[in-house]
Amino acid sequence: MFKGQSGLGKSTLVNTLFKSQVSRKSSGWNREEKIPKTVEIKAIGHVIEEGGVKMKLTVIDTPGFGDQINNENCWEPIEKYINEQYEKFLKEEVNIARKKRIPDTRVHCCLYFISPTGHSLRPLDLEFMKHLSKVVNIIPVIAKADTMTLEEKTEFKQRVRKELEVNGIEFYPQKEFDEDLEDKTENDKIRESMPFAVVGSDKEYQVNGKRVLGRKTPWGIIEVENLTHCEFALLRDFVIRTHLQDLKEVTHNIHYETYRAKRLNDNGGLPPMTSETEENHESNL
Repeated sequence: MFKGQSGLGKSTLVNTLFKSQVSRKSSGWNREEKIPKTVEIKAIGHVIEEGGVKMKLTVIDTPGFGDQINNENCWEPIEKYINEQYEKFLKEEVNIARKKRIPDTRVHCCLYFISPTGHSLRPLDLEFMKHLSKVVNIIPVIAKADTMTLEEKTEFKQRVRKELEVNGIEFYPQKEFDEDLEDKTENDKIRESMPFAVVGSDKEYQVNGKRVLGRKTPWGIIEVENLTHCEFALLRDFVIRTHLQDLKEVTHNIHYETYRAKRLNDNGGLPPMTSETEENHESNL
């Protein structure tokens, strides 16, 4: 899932991240046409190939926020969507005739886009992340990072980390889930470099005889995958390679289990039977 205020280039970044036209904003629209705003939560399935291995990916496109007059409780539809996916999984899990492989639509990761202001986080960002971090793995990223100098980026990152800590907002990878010293050492380095300062682009340019994804500026080309220009490559490696399985495990063992325990406790043991589970129950008697 990707989330953040309008105008931060979320769709472009996600398309760049997966090297595919994953986001709906890129398909079916000419460059000359005005790109529509995302107005509803929508899951888009896609298959990407990484290191010769095909991976089925679902990207959840969410509406931008912050341009409404009243943003009160604007995280609720997102929280509701995430919990609905846990509920689907739970109903399959407690089904008497459950499938050998339960379809998993749970949200394993939420990329949260932060505006490159260089100042403090907005109260709305803090409120949003405070609610979402309790139900999903949040990975904060600074969008359009080419608008900041290196010094501004470093200071802003430190400020964001401090504000998240002061407000009790945990982002992935959460410290308490480090399993051993090796995990802790590796994850401490990642946490210190977060939030990742990134730039997205679906345009290619010729640089030193090679075609590279980048953004053209009056002073040169910002290369998306060049680590001296931005941390896009770090983010991509983190989400798709090094921590992909762990994201899924933390979702299952922590966020889903928390939801499951609460639901079963509130409901005296089982979710209410749907007509489908009743039919399965009768056919098994």
